[in-house]
Amino acid sequence: MGRVLVAFGSSEGQTATIAERIGDALEDTGHDVVVVHAKHPPAELDPGRYDGVIVGASIHMGSHQSYVESFVDTHSEALNRVPSAFFSVSLTAAHPDPDDREPAQAIVDAFLEETGWEPDTTLLVAGALKYSEYGLLKRVVMRRIAGKAGGDTDTARDYEYTDWDELEAFVDAFTALLPDAPEQS
Repeated sequence: MGRVLVAFGSSEGQTATIAERIGDALEDTGHDVVVVHAKHPPAELDPGRYDGVIVGASIHMGSHQSYVESFVDTHSEALNRVPSAFFSVSLTAAHPDPDDREPAQAIVDAFLEETGWEPDTTLLVAGALKYSEYGLLKRVVMRRIAGKAGGDTDTARDYEYTDWDELEAFVDAFTALLPDAPEQS
C-alpha cells in the first residue's frame, strides 16, 4: 500500500475532524498515512515523497486559510506529480441547490488557479455551526448569517452538516488513483 499525506488548515476544528476521518479511512484500506496541520508542517515535510496527497481547508470570509494557500503554492509541483485531491469546507456547501453552492466552488476554482495546483479530484464539504464554542459576538454574527441563509439559528445547540458518506466516497475515489490501489468492495 502507499504512503499518503493529508495536510489541512482548520479555523474552528471541523476541517481537522474531517482530515482525521480521511486519515482513518485511508489507514483502514491499508495505507500508511501522515496527517499534518499545514500551519506548522514539519520542516522536513516533502509532499513529493508520498504516493498521494490530500489537502483540505475551510472557507472563512471568502477565502481559504492563507497558510494552506502558501503550503500548496510552495509544493504545487510535487502535488501535480502525484495523485492529489482537495477538499474545501464551508457552510455554503450544505445547500442542496448547486446554484447556492456556486460561490464556494468559485473560491475553490480561484484557489487552484492562484496556486497552480491541478488536483485529480475536489470536493465541497459541508461544515458545522458550533455555537457552543463561539464567543458571544461570534455567536450573534453566525446566528445572523445562518438566519439570512435560512439555516439553523438555535444557539443552544451545535449543528454538523458534514455528509460522512459523501466524504467516504471521495476517499474511495482518491484511493483508486493510488499505485497498487486495493480492490474496492
